[in-house]
Amino acid sequence: VPLMKERFVDDYHWIDEEEMMDLVAISQSSPGPLAINASILVGYRMAGVVGALITILATALPPLVIITIVSYFYEAFRSSPIVDAALKGMQAGVSAVILNVIYTMAGNVIKQKDALAIGIMVAAFAATYIFKINVMFVVLACAALGVALSLSRKPGKEGE
Repeated sequence: VPLMKERFVDDYHWIDEEEMMDLVAISQSSPGPLAINASILVGYRMAGVVGALITILATALPPLVIITIVSYFYEAFRSSPIVDAALKGMQAGVSAVILNVIYTMAGNVIKQKDALAIGIMVAAFAATYIFKINVMFVVLACAALGVALSLSRKPGKEGE
């Protein structure tokens, strides 16, 4: 997600930061890998169905090839201390990327100074981390809340 934001928002200016956050939120609530879901949405946004199909191939094909090669040589990789150390290093890197996404997205929500959005963010964190509620229930509750809020808005009050 940070790489996609850097490219699509910061470098190419194809979409703005708020739209990127919306696409990531939709991607996270959709089944399947986040990277593929987000790339499909960005591809569709940029070039329609053809863009979505191209991004599916571009996102899924490289890992598929790498995993195929690794699985072919699995026995050799499995016992290698170098590979073991590299995998542990990758775990640390993934943790750093996840923390970066949390910091960026939470910062964007706080910058909006929307008490409801901040409250939902804090409640979602508490529900999943403290109370160990399944993330799917939290996503469904947030979706229901979003629908309820959208329906409660009176016509002519768009953008509030």
